[in-house]
Amino acid sequence: MRVAFAADHAGAALKDELMERLGRAAPAHEWIDLGGDGSDPTDDYPDFARRLGHAIRDGEADRGILICGSGVGASVAANKIRGIRAAVCHDTYSAHQGVEHDDMNVLTLGARVIGPEPAYEATLAFLGASFSGEPRHVRRLAKVLAIEAEG
Repeated sequence: MRVAFAADHAGAALKDELMERLGRAAPAHEWIDLGGDGSDPTDDYPDFARRLGHAIRDGEADRGILICGSGVGASVAANKIRGIRAAVCHDTYSAHQGVEHDDMNVLTLGARVIGPEPAYEATLAFLGASFSGEPRHVRRLAKVLAIEAEG
C-alpha cells in the first residue's frame, strides 16, 4: 500500500515520528512524505490537505495520513476534494470502522489532541482495515457519492 503523509506546522513533528516508526514496523508499505517540516508557521493545513488529497485522487497514493493541530481543519479541507473521505479519528475503533463501513481513505489526526502512542495505534488500525463490501455499507457509500456528485 502506498501511504501519503502531510502535515501543517503544528503536525509536522507527529508526522515525522509516525513515518519513522511505521517505516520500521511495516517496511512493505511505501511511505510518501508530502511535506510539512514544522519550520514555517505559514504552512497551513489547507495546502497540505490539497497536496495529499490530490495524490490520492491522482493515484499516486492509496491512503493518507493528514495531521494538523486538532485534525478538524485538515479533515474539513480534505473532504472538499472529490473522492476523498477523511475523518478525525483519535481511537482505534473509529480508525478501522471508518474504512470498513465508510471506505475512508484519509485519517486525520490532531497533534495537539492525541499523543504519539495512540496516534500510532489509530494509524495501524486505519491501515490494517479494508472496506467490508457488505450491502448496507455499499448502499450508504453510494448515497455519499451521490451527494458528492451533486456538488
